[in-house]
Amino acid sequence: MGNSTAAPGSPTSADASASASGTAVTTPGPSGRKNGRQTARSGSSAGTRASGSSHAERVFLVQTAFAELGGSAHGPGEIAEFTGLDDSVVYRILQSGIYQRIFERVDRGLYRLRTSAAQLAFTALDHRLDGTVTQTVLQELRTATDGGLAFLYMVAPFSGAQRQCVDMAVGDSDLAELGMTPRDVLSVTRSLRTGASGRTILAYLPEVLQQRVLAEPVPDQAGPGVYRDNDALAASLAEVRDLGYALGYEECMAGWNSCAAPIMWDGSIMGAVLLLKLKSVMPVAPENVIEATKEAAAELSRYGAAGPDAGQA
Repeated sequence: MGNSTAAPGSPTSADASASASGTAVTTPGPSGRKNGRQTARSGSSAGTRASGSSHAERVFLVQTAFAELGGSAHGPGEIAEFTGLDDSVVYRILQSGIYQRIFERVDRGLYRLRTSAAQLAFTALDHRLDGTVTQTVLQELRTATDGGLAFLYMVAPFSGAQRQCVDMAVGDSDLAELGMTPRDVLSVTRSLRTGASGRTILAYLPEVLQQRVLAEPVPDQAGPGVYRDNDALAASLAEVRDLGYALGYEECMAGWNSCAAPIMWDGSIMGAVLLLKLKSVMPVAPENVIEATKEAAAELSRYGAAGPDAGQA
């Protein structure tokens, strides 16, 4: 729950966006016209690679487009432009996907992923982590940081671009003693634009989701160190990616500083480990706190990305 990888007011610079060029596609569209599309699209993994050479690859490209474009629904033309595929190819994939319960038509010419796609995700995440593993890692982090409060935040599955606390190691502390109320938990700590853990998760999300979060208002209950300027917030995200962790200074709550590091599974951001200490005790996070937090996140990343046998080894 904290603000920048540097103390408030320290300058940071955002990463420069790199653009890539793609291959023009000139096959006929559904109306018989020729389409000259560029497959390149800055900041997207689907658009920066060549069109699929097999039907299966094209199907996966279309599915990925829905995830990376964001928004509620998209038309075949928009998906075709994003993927570099021909309109007619995209249209046929969408129609086939309706019968296979992968896509659904929500309006004239607009489609979206069905909720069955979420069930696939839940199946993929099943058994990745259990409470015993996370408690052990968080307790070790608490010990390594001389009694720091350790939290595990994960991307909230039903809220789009938010987070939720799923485990913690706080000893005998009552969260009420920290000045946290249920309202705080539901409003401040779920936002990805507040706190070291929120910004850590936000730094690795697709740009379309980052822009959605940047458009959100700052929670009223946020701490005095919260980023209110979107340019400064965006610059802090670049710094998080460069350093691999975030430091926070009274972002969510007055009087508390923090350190957070990302949990990555198969190259995707899944959550963050957060270490919280009183500002009077930790005015600036020392190196041992940063390293212990990074190691806790790395361990949970290893567990989550490993196969069943490797994770139990």
